[in-house]
Amino acid sequence: MENWVIIKIAGKQYKVAEGDTIEVDKLGKEKGPISFDEVLLVKKDNGLAIGKPLVDKAKVKGQILEDFKGKKIRVVKFKSKSRYLRIRGHRQSRTKVLIEKIIS
Repeated sequence: MENWVIIKIAGKQYKVAEGDTIEVDKLGKEKGPISFDEVLLVKKDNGLAIGKPLVDKAKVKGQILEDFKGKKIRVVKFKSKSRYLRIRGHRQSRTKVLIEKIIS
C-alpha cells in the first residue's frame, strides 16, 4: 500500500505521495526547500486521518525545481452578426515542485 496525502496550495487541492513531481500555480519563491502545512487528509497503511479542517502535526516537505510557463491557450471573444472577433493567447506561470517527505 502506498502512503499519500491531500494538501492545499494556493486554494487548490493536490493528492501527492513521496517522490511525486507536481505542477502548481506560481508560488513566487526561489529554488530550494519548501514546506506545506495545510494537510487536509493523510492515508497510511494503518488507516486514514481526516482533518477538521487540517490534520494536526502533519507537514509535507518538498523542493522547488523550476518556474516555467504552461501550455498556451486561446481566449476568444465573439459576437454574432456584428463582425466582432478577438483572439488572444495566454500562458499561465507555473512552478514545478518535487515532494520529498510526508511527516504525519
